[in-house]
Amino acid sequence: MVLGIKKLHQLVDEQKLVENLCEREMRSPEGAGFDLRMGEVFELEGEGYLGIEERDTPKTKSVARYEEGKNNYFIFESGSYYLIKTIERVNLPIDLMAIIFPRTTLFRSGLALFNGQVAPGYCGELTFGLANLGKSKIKIELGARVVHITFHQVLGKGSQYRGQWQGGRVATEGREIQV
Repeated sequence: MVLGIKKLHQLVDEQKLVENLCEREMRSPEGAGFDLRMGEVFELEGEGYLGIEERDTPKTKSVARYEEGKNNYFIFESGSYYLIKTIERVNLPIDLMAIIFPRTTLFRSGLALFNGQVAPGYCGELTFGLANLGKSKIKIELGARVVHITFHQVLGKGSQYRGQWQGGRVATEGREIQV
């Protein structure tokens, strides 16, 4: 079951389900979830490794960061891949999971979002892949709404997220054993 806005606002107030929501999402959100804003952009450098027990992601370099009151932006070059991180932070209880969708302006501009579900018990900012598959450079203002998050009730027994990405970490700091 997808949770509606009235229930989501209640959980934001009582349990800090989502922190740092913009005024628009607190006052008059659209649909059955919240729009989340682009807070930071990262470029990837070097090589990565994903093994059965170990992993090592490519190194990341922050290339743009949201600063309240500043009108700064980032240009997504054609044919390039980036990681983006939200301004907002989620705090999922064990009985909720979330699914992320791109706002339609992304794919209408040639941008593809690489994302997944957010597991019960995850707390932190969210990180996604964003690739410019189009022929044009796309300029996005930091703080712009880029994804939509919906929250879903987990029936039966959920499993607490215990992964190493807890807290909004963007990359590994070298090879590490998977939890």
